[in-house]
Amino acid sequence: MTELERITARRSELDVLSEELGKRLGEVAAEREELVIAERVLLRLAEQDRAEAEAAALVAPAKVQVRVVRCC
Repeated sequence: MTELERITARRSELDVLSEELGKRLGEVAAEREELVIAERVLLRLAEQDRAEAEAAALVAPAKVQVRVVRCC
């Protein structure tokens, strides 16, 4: 195999690899974006749960401790 044939073969291998890596990079970027969106949704849901719990705590009757004191 001549130098030119080896160079051409290697360039061809790298072209294929470059295409595969480009495709994989696109898949990784898409999955990452999905995870960013999922993270935002979970953070919003957690904030809503916190706000609802705080609102419920404000509406709930307060516990009162009554102590009986006997006189005389």
